[in-house]
Amino acid sequence: MTHEIFKNTVFCLKDEMYRFAKRFVISSDEAEDVVQDLMMKFWQKKEELANFGNLKSYAMKSVKNECLNRLKHEDVKMGFADFQKHRSEIHEVESNNMKDQIIGFINELPEKQKAVIHLKDVEDFDVVEISEILEMEENAVRVNLMRARQKVKEKIQKLMDFENRMIESL
Repeated sequence: MTHEIFKNTVFCLKDEMYRFAKRFVISSDEAEDVVQDLMMKFWQKKEELANFGNLKSYAMKSVKNECLNRLKHEDVKMGFADFQKHRSEIHEVESNNMKDQIIGFINELPEKQKAVIHLKDVEDFDVVEISEILEMEENAVRVNLMRARQKVKEKIQKLMDFENRMIESL
């Protein structure tokens, strides 16, 4: 496998691998380390990789296994009491990742929808106040809010479907 083929078949998966690793490990740095270590291993075994049918699936399985190995190693070092705290931190990080994803989805909305959903769902204004702030009719506020929520819901569903497919393929 040449450098160019490796770059186009394996290295192009690094962003997906990073996002997947980040769901397991606590820090962004640790997720980057996982991906970097795996890329080094993949490069060392580049000739064997050519025999794999689905490199993406193999890469994601490798990420999962590497992360679980690192977490297991950390759990042994921390002991059982710290293990419980560590698990709650992982859950909190996953929640924060989802929160960041949702904020990103909201930021992708058209300006009116972004403003309406922010004022309603983040700032907790009612429709009458929003219509005054944005100088829109109340019905237009409701329509924009409904459309914004629907778009965010669809993007969340796509993200969840993608993650479920990734987990099932492992």
